Amino acid sequence: MTNPDLTRNRENFCYRHPDRQSFVLCQRCMRTICPECQTQAPVGVICPECMKDMRKAQTPAQRKASRRWGGSIAADGRPLVTYAIIAITAAVSLLQMLPGIGVFITRALQFAPVYLYPDLSGFPFEPWRMLTVLLVHGGFIHLGLNMLALWMLGKVLEPMLGRWRFLALYLISGFGGSVAVACLAPTTATVGASGAIFGLMAALLIIGRHIGGNVTGILVVLGLNFAFGLFVGGISWQAHLGGAIVGAAVAYVFTRTKRRDQRTAQISILVALVLVLIAITAFVPPALISAGVFG
Repeated sequence: MTNPDLTRNRENFCYRHPDRQSFVLCQRCMRTICPECQTQAPVGVICPECMKDMRKAQTPAQRKASRRWGGSIAADGRPLVTYAIIAITAAVSLLQMLPGIGVFITRALQFAPVYLYPDLSGFPFEPWRMLTVLLVHGGFIHLGLNMLALWMLGKVLEPMLGRWRFLALYLISGFGGSVAVACLAPTTATVGASGAIFGLMAALLIIGRHIGGNVTGILVVLGLNFAFGLFVGGISWQAHLGGAIVGAAVAYVFTRTKRRDQRTAQISILVALVLVLIAITAFVPPALISAGVFG
């Protein structure tokens, strides 16, 4: 650029190297930085001073995770995926509670295994319900408790894992919860994100143990919540069990494939895990139903 106005404007030059012209801004402080001063973030780039501030703000556990996970911590530390999931889920669940249209939303998004086996049930084949079930809840208290748990777990896990891996963990765990319902309670209908939440709890247990943290408290909370679902009616302990098992499996994959050069292997293993869950859903429940296990 040789335009005199651009040349005279000091904002068009790197704040750390005044002789270097640049038109790239740090995503946090919005100052101009040259290529040498840029650190890639999930969105845009950040300057060295902002990177230093973010590292100072990290907890000891996050710093340890950053070292072990090859720098996978989200650049700004904000759990944006967690916030997005909470916002979308809350919006759908609150619409679900409105008189008149709420019942239609519930019927359209809830999960029941009968929607997976049209030949056996006569219902239409709607497999997407295995994930849309995460968006609807059985009341304001159900919604509030799940979203509170999601916020508490997400603000710890998402910065450690990175946004895409956290999203994958949440969705695959929720899918695993639906698979368990199909296998263990094929005659019931369920709502709620509890399967995914239990997956996050189990993942935090696995990852916390991997980085050397004290996971006793997490184990106690996970055990108490699961036991509560066993002894209180109206709670789908099957979704809790499936979500926890699958969430733990996904977290274990993450701990073993955390290097940058293992990214392809990580994705391949997760795809294989999803395919296994699909195969289980396709063959196990129909076999059990045909054998008369569930009447």
